[in-house]
Amino acid sequence: MGSIEAAEEAAEAPDGQDVGAFAEQRRNRQAKVDALRAQGVEPYPDRFLRSDSAEELHRRFADLAAGTETGEHAAIAGRVMLIRRMGKLQFLTIRDGLSAPDQSMVQLFVSKAVIGADEFAAVADLDLGDWVGATGEVMTTRAGELSLRASSVQLLAKAVRPLPDKYRGLTDVDTRFRQRYVDLMVNPDARRVFAVRHGTVASFRRVLDAEHFVEVETPILQIEAGGAAARPFVTYHNALDQPMFLRIATELHLKRLVVGGMERVFEIGRIFRNEGISTRHNPEFTSVEVYQALANYEDMMMLTERLISTAALMTTGSMIVQGEEGTIDLTPPWPRRRLVDLIEEHVGVAIDVHMSVDTLRGICDGLGVSYEDHWGPGHLVYAIFDKKVEHVLGMGRPMFAFQYPTEVSPLAKAHLADPALVDRFELFIDGRELANGYSELNDPIRQRAMFEAEVQLAAAGDAEAQRTIDEDYLRALEFGLPPTGGLGIGIDRVVMLLAGVSTIREVILFPTLRPEGPLG
Repeated sequence: MGSIEAAEEAAEAPDGQDVGAFAEQRRNRQAKVDALRAQGVEPYPDRFLRSDSAEELHRRFADLAAGTETGEHAAIAGRVMLIRRMGKLQFLTIRDGLSAPDQSMVQLFVSKAVIGADEFAAVADLDLGDWVGATGEVMTTRAGELSLRASSVQLLAKAVRPLPDKYRGLTDVDTRFRQRYVDLMVNPDARRVFAVRHGTVASFRRVLDAEHFVEVETPILQIEAGGAAARPFVTYHNALDQPMFLRIATELHLKRLVVGGMERVFEIGRIFRNEGISTRHNPEFTSVEVYQALANYEDMMMLTERLISTAALMTTGSMIVQGEEGTIDLTPPWPRRRLVDLIEEHVGVAIDVHMSVDTLRGICDGLGVSYEDHWGPGHLVYAIFDKKVEHVLGMGRPMFAFQYPTEVSPLAKAHLADPALVDRFELFIDGRELANGYSELNDPIRQRAMFEAEVQLAAAGDAEAQRTIDEDYLRALEFGLPPTGGLGIGIDRVVMLLAGVSTIREVILFPTLRPEGPLG
C-alpha cells in the first residue's frame, strides 16, 4: 500500500479500529455487493412496505408475556445493530428512525427451519450497519424480548463502511460532529438530544399557535443587514449586480408585517453572523422572533416564561432541569432585576448611565473591562454588565435583567421616566443569555436618529454597528407601527439547557467546522 493511500485509510478508520482490519472489512463488504449483483440481486432496492415502527410494536405488545406467539404478522425495517449466530438460529437487533430512542429496537428471530436454507445463508452474510426489511410473526422469546419470527429478510442497503467498534463507540469529538450520521447511529445520547430539539421547536409552535400568532417567512438574503449588532456574511447577487447580506436577524421584516396589520407574527429560522466559534456560538444558528401588537416588554417576559417552561415539560416531563452548576427550577414567574442593580450586587459598584465617561472609564479600568474610545456612558455600563455579571446570572432560577442603556438598544422604546434607558430585557439561565426582548421603538423620527448614531459608530470602527440607514423600514414606520412587544429566543441555547449539554455543537446537527481534507 502506498504511503498516501495508507494515510487516507488511517484517517478514515473509526476510533479504536486497526487500520488494516478496517480496510479489509471494507474490501470484504464491497465483495459481497459485487457477488449479490452477479447473482442478479440488487443490494440497494428502491422501496420496502413497512407496516409498523418499532415503537408501535412496543406499544401494542407492551404486556406480552415471555414465550408468547401472537399469530399477528408485521413488516418492519431498520439498521442492523447487533448480530448473534447460534447454529440454525440467528438473532439480529435492528433499530429504526421513526421511534423514540428507548423504543427503537426490535429483535429478528431467524430460524433456518422457517426461512429456508438459501435465505438463511443470505442472512448469515449480513453485517452490522446493513439496512434490512423483515416480515414475520410478532412474538416474545423465553427471555421476554419482543421479536419478529422472520419469514423473510431483505437487504435494503449494504453498509460498505463498518461501524465504529461497539465497545469504544464514536468518542472523538471532532469526528462526532463532522460525521453526525455515524454519531446518530451509535450514540444513543445524540439521538436523545435531537429528540429534545424537535420537541422544543414543536412546543414553541404549539404555544404560539394557541395564542393566535401567525408563522411567517422573511428573506434570508437582504439588502440591509439590520435588526441586531453583529457582523454579517456578505455575498453578491449577479443578476441584480449588487452586494447582499445573509440576515443577522428577522426583526425589521417582521415589524414591517405588524405595520401591515399582521398583529401577531413569529418566525423560526436560521440566522447568520460572521463571528467567532465557541461553546455558545456558531456562525449559523436558529432563533424564534415574536412580535405582538398592543403589547410591551413585560408581556414579552411573560410569553418567554410560557414558551420555555412549556417546552421543558414537553421534552423532559419536569420544570426542574440540570444546569452546569446544579439544578434549575423553571417554574414561572421568574425574578426580574434592573441591570444597574445587578451590577451593584455582583460587582459592588453603584453606577448608572448618567455618570461621566471619564468616571465610567475609571471604573472599567479598575475592573479590567476593556472599552473603545468612541463609547459613551451607556456602552460602558453595558460592557461592565457583559463582562462581569452575565456569567453568574440565572443559577438555580432564571433571571430577567431589564432597563438597558439606550446607547446599546437602537430599536427599543425609551423608558418613560428616563430616556437614557429603554424598556428592554434579557433572560439569563445558568450564566447564558437565552432571550432578548423589548417594547419596540415606533417613532420614525427617533428611530432615524438611532440609525444615524449607529452609522456614526460604524464609521468610528465598530464592526457590529449598522453601516447604512434602512430607509424602507423608516418608511414603514411612517405608516404607523402600533405599540408592539418583540422577543427573540436562541433555540439552540434553550435545547442545550433542556438536553443538559454544555456546547452548542451538541445541539446543531451539522455545526460549522474547518475543512477536514481529502476523504479515503
